[in-house]
Amino acid sequence: MSENKFTLFAFSGKTKILHMSWIAFFITFIIWFSHAPLLVAIRETFGLSDQEIKALLILNVALTIPARIIIGMLVDAYGPRRIFSLLLIISGLLCLGFAFADSYQQLALMRFLMGFTGAGFVIGIRLVSEWYPAKQSGIAAGIYGGWGNAGSAAAAVTLPTLALWFGGADGWRYAIATSGIIALIYALVFYYSVSDTPKGSTYFKPKKSGAMEVSSAWDFFQYLLLNIPMYAVLAVLAWKLGPANLRLLSAGVCTFIYITLAGIYLFQAMRIFRVNGHVFKQSVPELERYKFKQVTVLSLAYMVTFGSELAVISMLPLFFMDTFKLPAVAAGLIASVFAGLNFVLRPAGGWLSDQYGRKRTLVVILAGLIAGYFLMSLIDSSWSIAAAVAVTIFASLFVNAGNGAVFAIVPLIKRRLTGQIAGMAGAYGNVGGVVFLTVLSFVSPGAFFLVIALAAVVCLAATVLFLDEPEGQMVEVLPDGTVHMIEVH
Repeated sequence: MSENKFTLFAFSGKTKILHMSWIAFFITFIIWFSHAPLLVAIRETFGLSDQEIKALLILNVALTIPARIIIGMLVDAYGPRRIFSLLLIISGLLCLGFAFADSYQQLALMRFLMGFTGAGFVIGIRLVSEWYPAKQSGIAAGIYGGWGNAGSAAAAVTLPTLALWFGGADGWRYAIATSGIIALIYALVFYYSVSDTPKGSTYFKPKKSGAMEVSSAWDFFQYLLLNIPMYAVLAVLAWKLGPANLRLLSAGVCTFIYITLAGIYLFQAMRIFRVNGHVFKQSVPELERYKFKQVTVLSLAYMVTFGSELAVISMLPLFFMDTFKLPAVAAGLIASVFAGLNFVLRPAGGWLSDQYGRKRTLVVILAGLIAGYFLMSLIDSSWSIAAAVAVTIFASLFVNAGNGAVFAIVPLIKRRLTGQIAGMAGAYGNVGGVVFLTVLSFVSPGAFFLVIALAAVVCLAATVLFLDEPEGQMVEVLPDGTVHMIEVH
């Protein structure tokens, strides 16, 4: 097989790495969403209230936002092979803990900790970018992300069937535990089957740990600002669990969480200064620089694409049920198309970026996304179901392709920081999901779609004005002064 030719029908070289990576990500998504299709059985076992169920759903995503940042740092420092294997082991053990919990408190704790499982996406982005040249990195990252994301759908289909096969009141426990055992086994397979780079290649690591390196004082302040929404969203999640909403946390506990989040942010700001304080005293050598604005724009773009997808797939079944008086099964099938197309369209977005230019592709996709959500904001009961479904599919084409287009650029900014950059952008996808769902709690569905469209307009403007097309070469300098040039086009 020529290493310059992209192929899926092989299991050696870079193609083997791609398949091993998306399977690992696929398994993490099965585990992460293993509870969702079995909530009815879990509710019956523990006698849970609607508020307690909602709390489990919130807790499942709460830790994923900071986890993606932490995992990004770890993968850059220690390599994807070690970190993905470790994440699979930890996730498998937490999954077993959830499966055999004997109280709601244990269920909630395991779900909260399993937010780390959702950070697995970041690891494969760094691994795939090490093995694939820039002209193939878009479609490779798209396949990795799109096929791995299908794990949530696989969980929805297989775990209820598996629970029925085991039978009895504890069938759901054995079904979930099975997914945890699979993760533990695959962790060993992955560890002994994968290497961080092709033979003879160098794995570039950050020069300092604890925060992402930046190139200028302006980049330093951008970095500080970019961290604020992630802590703010965690505060929103605490608010949702507090006395004003689900009433599962007291006002005192919420206040403690807010103060703790503020303290963690200040601590992180000090770490950022410790790593990057030198930019206020001396210029970073030209060879060491990169443009942090690329990170900012791509994070906002992923907030609009993947973040809106998370929010929309959460509300779309109920939207179709209420608007067109459809039965739950029919509404669910229609809504499943929105996320299901990710399997094909995320790779398509990456491929288009590889072929026709990364900035150009992202601009066109964002414009289509704006049009799609604007049309969805107009849907009401006077529409035919066929027209509503057509518009929904139209919007989903651009939303899912946008996910691939964003991560076609992420690995081409600064190789040694790819994990951290992917972690930041990935975290903003979750930030977007929480922000847009919070908006939905205050406005009508039509206004909700319009808010997403307006957010995309702002993102499109930022992309046109500030995003640079990756071109030429990335430069990495080893501690001994050796300079490596990496093609990015």
